[in-house]
Amino acid sequence: MMTCDEAEILIHALADGELDAGHAREVEAHVATCARCAGELAAIRQMKQALSGADLTYKAPTALRERIEAALPDVQSTKVTPLVPPSRRSLLRGFAAGSALSALAATGLVAIVLRKDDKQRIEAEIVSAHLRSLQAGHLTDVISTDQHTVKPWFNGKLDVAPPVIDLTAEGFTLIGGRLDYVDARAIGAVVYRRRQHIINLFVAQTSSAERRAAKLDTIQGFNIRSWRDRGLSYWAVSDINADELNEFGERFERAMGTSS
Repeated sequence: MMTCDEAEILIHALADGELDAGHAREVEAHVATCARCAGELAAIRQMKQALSGADLTYKAPTALRERIEAALPDVQSTKVTPLVPPSRRSLLRGFAAGSALSALAATGLVAIVLRKDDKQRIEAEIVSAHLRSLQAGHLTDVISTDQHTVKPWFNGKLDVAPPVIDLTAEGFTLIGGRLDYVDARAIGAVVYRRRQHIINLFVAQTSSAERRAAKLDTIQGFNIRSWRDRGLSYWAVSDINADELNEFGERFERAMGTSS
C-alpha cells in the first residue's frame, strides 16, 4: 500500500495528468481511502480550475505607453560620432597585445583562465537544467522512493549509471531520477526532496580519477555543492540554504564511503 508521504510526491503529477497508468492507479487507490490526501487533491484541482478560468493578463494603459515614449531620447537629435580608422600606432599596440597573449598561453596561464570559464559555464548549465526540471512534467523520468528501482532504470541509458542513495532517514527523500543534458552530453540526475524544496544531484563521468573536495557556490540564487570522486563528478543544486545542501552532500558522501 502507498503511504501518505509517497502519495504527496505524486499527487500534483496526478492532478496534472502526468502519471503513467500504473502510478495513477496507485495514487487514486490511496486517495480513495485517505481523507487527508483526497482533500489535498481536491484543493489542487480546485485551484487549477480557478486559475484556468481567471483573466491573469494585464494590459498597460495607453497613458503609460505615451509617458514612456515621451521619456525616450529623440533618435534624430542624437549625435552620431563618425568612425575613425585605427592609426598605425593602435594597430601595433594591438599586435603587441596579441603577442603578449601568446606568451601567456605558452606559460599555461590562459589554460587556467579557460578552465575557470569552463567550470563557470558548466555550473550555469547545471542551474539551467535544475530550473527546467521544476517545470511541470520535467522533474523525473522514473518516479520512485526505492533506490533499487531508480538505479536500475539508468542501466543502458548512460555509460556509467549514477549512484542512488536512499537518504530518507536523514531527512532527504528520494523522489526518482531522469536523464538530462549538460555540456552537450547526457548525464544522470537523481532527485531528492527536503521539505518542499527539490535537490537535483547531477552525476557525470570524468576522465580524472583524482578526488576533489567539495566546494559550495551560488549562481542565480541557487546553491551548488560540487565534488569529484572515483571518476565521477557531482553537482547538487537547490534553493535550500547552503548549510542544508552541504549536509546533504556530506551524508551522501558518507553513505558512499568517501567522506574524508
